[in-house]
Order: sequence, then C-alpha cells, then structure tokens
Amino acid sequence: MKTTSLLLFLISVLTVNAQNFYFPERNANWQTISTADAGINSKSMEEAIAFAKANEYSGSRDLRIAILEGFKSEPFHEILGPTKKRGGPAGMILKRGKLVAQWGDVQRVDMTFSVTKSFLSTMAGIAVDQGLIADVNDKVAPYVWDGTFDGKHNSKITWSQLLQQNSAWQGTLFGGKDWADRPPSKGDVDDWQYAAPVEPGTVMEYNDVRVNILAYSLLNVLRKPLPQVLKEQIMDKIGASSTWRWHGYDKAWVEIDGLQMKSVTGGGHSGAGLFINTADMARFGLLFLNNGEWKNEQLISKDWINAATTASKPNPNYGFMWWLNEQGPRHWNGVGDDVFYAAGFGGNFIVVDRKNDLVIVTRWLEPAKAGEFMKMLAESME
Repeated sequence: MKTTSLLLFLISVLTVNAQNFYFPERNANWQTISTADAGINSKSMEEAIAFAKANEYSGSRDLRIAILEGFKSEPFHEILGPTKKRGGPAGMILKRGKLVAQWGDVQRVDMTFSVTKSFLSTMAGIAVDQGLIADVNDKVAPYVWDGTFDGKHNSKITWSQLLQQNSAWQGTLFGGKDWADRPPSKGDVDDWQYAAPVEPGTVMEYNDVRVNILAYSLLNVLRKPLPQVLKEQIMDKIGASSTWRWHGYDKAWVEIDGLQMKSVTGGGHSGAGLFINTADMARFGLLFLNNGEWKNEQLISKDWINAATTASKPNPNYGFMWWLNEQGPRHWNGVGDDVFYAAGFGGNFIVVDRKNDLVIVTRWLEPAKAGEFMKMLAESME
C-alpha cells in the first residue's frame, strides 16, 4: 500500500513539473507571463532590453560586407556560400517556456553564424542516441574511411575532439584550408602553413574548417542531409516554423549512397550556416532548458545534454559546441556559473539559465556587451 502511494505521489509530482513548462504549438500566439509571476523586476528588465537595443552590433547590416571586414586577416578568405542582409536588434525572454518579453522582429529570418554549431552538435547527439556512433571517444577514421582521417595525425582524432574544437585536424575541405582559418596574430603564411601540429585533444582552436569536417563526417554516418535530420528529429517536433534554412558552401556537394547531398557548414564566416528567426531559436533553447524533452517526448537524451554541457579539458568554457559560463577566460561576471549558451558572429545568442528556468535569445547585440546585458538581466531577478 505504501509503495502504491509513493508511486502515485511521484507521478503527481512529475505531472505538476511537466505542467510548469509551456510548449508552444506551431504558429500559436505565444502564451505570456507577467514579470511579477516570472519573478523579474519589470523596470530592471526593461533597462536591460533598452541596453540591448542601444548597443546594436557595429558591423554592416550587409553581412557580406561585415564578413569580409571581420575576417580580412585570413589569407585566401572568400565568400563560399549564401549570405543575407540582416535586420536590427531582436530578442525574446522565456520563463518556463512562456513569453516574458520580446523586442524587434522575432519572425525575421537572419544568418546566425556560429550558433549553428550548437545545432550541429545536436546532430551528433542524435547519431549517438541512435547508436550510429557507439561512443564519442571513438576515433572517427573507422566511421569515415575515405581518406579524410588518414595519416598518423588525423587518424588519432575522436568525435569528442571534433565536438570540442580541439581536434587539430589538418587538410583542405571545400576550398577551405585548416591553417588559413583564424591563423595566429603573429607570423605569416609560411609560419602557419608549415607549423608542427599540436596533439589532438590538447588545445582548443576555433576553426570552421574543422567544424565543417564534423558536419561532413556526420553526413557520412547519418546518410541523410543534416537539415533533413534536424527538421524531422527536432524542428518539426518543437513546432518550429517552415522558414529556417541550413546552407552549405556552393561547391560542397558529395555523393552518399549514390545520391548527391550538400554538406552543410557549422558557421557562416565564409557564408552559409543556419538562417533562422528569433522565435525558432527560442524553441530550440527551450528544448535544452527542459533537458531534451518536448511535451512528453524525449527528443535528445539527457545523457547527451549533460555531455554537451560538460567542460572540455583544454577550455573550461567550452563543451560540445556550447559555451559554458564556468569560471575561466570567457566568464560573464555576475551571471550564474551553470548558464550555457550558443553564440555567433555579430552578437547572436541563445542563453539557457536552468536555475531560473529562463531562455534568453538576443540578436545583433555588440558581442563585447553581451556579458553586461546578461548581468543586467541577472540583477533583475527578484
């Protein structure tokens, strides 16, 4: 009898907890919650939003121009995929899924640059959850045996090292050279091209060519275009719009099972990447806030989310393509250490704050001002 009562109690608790979260249907008018019910000081929150609006990213709204200017120090850098002119600052704040506030045009589709990496990481999570990748510590070479991971150096690389951006993969992919992507500030082309490689897993190097190797490798494992996997496994199930697109470089066509498929990018610094609106970004953040569960369906395993938000050894502020606000060189002072977020060029952010049950999306906020904006929001919590 006691066992039955305990089970009924646990079921009721789980039901209440599930009901605490709101999951918007596709095209629904988002349910709102007052700042008082959300435990947020209204005046302080409005000041934070005003700050975000007043500190728009300083680069050109013509993102082709902004990209070429932002990465002009890279040798051979060029636009290899589509770009799009952007809108102005926009954002949303959710409390347990309900809308506390929004600003700007949250339905406008814009490039999102390296926020794409957190979506790409999730594709790896699906491959692991489905048993297509047995273990993230496996070497990639047995899975992708077409020469991409040949050689003494590249053959050592594991899936986790690709995900943590410490793989040190060497080579050329779809016109991009690994050594020419974000080279050191000192030296020249010869220094960068002929430098001895570091040991995989020891140094984090933010590098889109190596990220795109992960996307190419996942395409070989999943054997479907990654946008199709994302649509079927995640975006359709969380009620996302039909407006988002995930692009690859113009010449990034590969043959899988006799079919031509586009290998997408994990960022947009040579064009391409994920083009998406603010509301769809918020839905994705809400999925992670609720540990991979949408309504009553587990779309991504909790084990994967825990792994994705665990610090890598070379960088305490980076997991599997999610930034972590732990103590380290990229810590937002005055913001909880357990906060994690996706971040992209030009000030695109999806921030997940589990302690306060919040998702914050902000777009086209000057990147150097993001920590101050998040601190202002943190201080608005009553």
